[in-house]
Amino acid sequence: MGLTLAQKIIKSHIVSGTMEAGADIGLKIDQTLTQDATGTMAYLEFEAMGVPRVKTEKSVAYIDHNTLQTGFENADDHRYIQSVAKKHGIWFSRPGNGICHQVHLERFGVPGKTLIGSDSHTPTGGGIGMLAMGAGGLDVAVAMGGGAYHISMPKMLRVNLTGRLSPWVSAKDVILKVLELLSVKGGVGKIVEYAGEGVKTLTVPERATITNMGAELGATTSIFPSDEVTRSFLKAQGREQDWIPLSSDPDAVYDEEITVDLSSLAPLAACPHSPDNVKSLADIGPIKVDQVCIGSCTNSSYLDLMRVASILKGKTVHPDVSLSIAPGSKQVYNMLAKNGALADIIAAGARVLECACGPCIGMGQSPNSHGVSLRTFNRNFEGRSGTADGQVYLVSPETAAASALAGVLTDPRTLGEETAIPMPETFLINDNMVLAPAPESEMDSVEILRGPNIKEFPVTGPLEETVTAKALLKVGDNITTDHIMPAGAKILPYRSNIPYLSNFCFGVCDKEFPERCRQYGPSIVVGGQNYGQGSSREHAALVPLYLGVKAVLVKSFARIHCANLANAGILPLVFQNEADYDRIDQMDDLELPGVREALEKGGPVTVVNKTKGISIPAEAVLSERQRKMVLAGGLLNYTRENGQDA
Repeated sequence: MGLTLAQKIIKSHIVSGTMEAGADIGLKIDQTLTQDATGTMAYLEFEAMGVPRVKTEKSVAYIDHNTLQTGFENADDHRYIQSVAKKHGIWFSRPGNGICHQVHLERFGVPGKTLIGSDSHTPTGGGIGMLAMGAGGLDVAVAMGGGAYHISMPKMLRVNLTGRLSPWVSAKDVILKVLELLSVKGGVGKIVEYAGEGVKTLTVPERATITNMGAELGATTSIFPSDEVTRSFLKAQGREQDWIPLSSDPDAVYDEEITVDLSSLAPLAACPHSPDNVKSLADIGPIKVDQVCIGSCTNSSYLDLMRVASILKGKTVHPDVSLSIAPGSKQVYNMLAKNGALADIIAAGARVLECACGPCIGMGQSPNSHGVSLRTFNRNFEGRSGTADGQVYLVSPETAAASALAGVLTDPRTLGEETAIPMPETFLINDNMVLAPAPESEMDSVEILRGPNIKEFPVTGPLEETVTAKALLKVGDNITTDHIMPAGAKILPYRSNIPYLSNFCFGVCDKEFPERCRQYGPSIVVGGQNYGQGSSREHAALVPLYLGVKAVLVKSFARIHCANLANAGILPLVFQNEADYDRIDQMDDLELPGVREALEKGGPVTVVNKTKGISIPAEAVLSERQRKMVLAGGLLNYTRENGQDA
């Protein structure tokens, strides 16, 4: 029996476990990336491990999230990351060089290699045939120290692409269709592989758009084959030597398969407030648009922005629309400036932002009250834009540009003949904003620079024999990490300050939660399906840890957040019977009797609702290794106790 593309990469990197679906496997990691919103904590964790030099082939620290410097906090974090990178063997991408996923695709990604990043959209690298996965910062720190990255062996889902995209239909419409078919839970526990004759019709930037938003499926990652299209892209980047051919075997067996006919697709949009709330533009109708934002790691490539520039050329943005555009990298920005496309964008009335994540994480450009904002981004969770009642729609760059001109949601197919935008034979290459680390012989002389906003990792202890706690919060389905630990310009500067961040924990759901934690002490959070979807931010585990959350009991978890809870030493539990969710109310007194012994034996965990006098069976969603981690009080404690064996 042949192997899938992902299975081939896993087989060549597996260091522990067996390639059986659901089994715990450890993978050797070739490359890592961090960004500044998660990087400070990841590097504090790396320092705590005492490893002098990273052991990966390439680790890169990017500054692309907290680039709005309204105080000293962000600048201090950037200075700290730069000094850590210089000392410990990590390449440093300066602010202004671009969004981590766009730059990594352009300059560092290598087909067939493994990559984990402390950002959930790391699967963008799957666009060139990498096994690229989002992870918590602590997992990235362990990988930088030479440790394996542990996941449950995923199932394999093949998306068979047929046909060719029609004019004005884009890669964004492809992934929106897949989200419509599978939902935000449809990829959980799976790797999504794209195959079929339609693959060869898609450029690398288009493939990267699709793998980027695979994160919204809940998938472990998404991947395209490495073929002649990949080779041409890498050659244009001056990196043809990094190319290898890579595809699945003809007799590879998949657990699931769906088919998407590219030629049948029409422009789509994800409606508020979920990426899988997908409708055709015709079904939505010509709604009035207040704001359009083009960019993010999903749609900020040279190809995307050239298409936008061709639509805007010689025209003017509608007077009722605010249009902002953020190039994904300095490379893209420079090329637009040199060929005149940037002038067309500026002349049309667009506001050009720096090469950073910006509005995608609520870092500026929040829409007006109840405003309709069309965004080429990957997430439209409620409140993520920075405006609590903002109505955010996810669309393609073509739809965004057409709508910015018309003032209403507009099908780009009404614009007439589409301008052909060829891929460059040579990209403009200038890596002067990427700093090399100090040579190993000089690393001891490099000083780590810490600002007053940088606080230590929260202290944890071994799991108690019995946990007694109140259910201080009960939430519903599809709770995102934005709900648990919001982003935005007011909060992101404090990502290295867990005590301060704790004031905002679950602020979207219940602003009184932090105060209840301080009043009542240990707590258990109760939730519904797909708890913890969205960003990989480990702060959504570290801040509840700081507030005394001992366990999270839900119907089901999103992969990365579940792993982050275990890393932090918080016990992730699922109901054996989902109907038991209704048997717990907020503020009920709960107890986990003999929970330590239950975990040691690998058996079920009993949740006693002392308020109602009932017992509820639950399961710990943990591998054998994660059980040991939670018993020790988290991954850092486990690593300290077990050294290299960890």
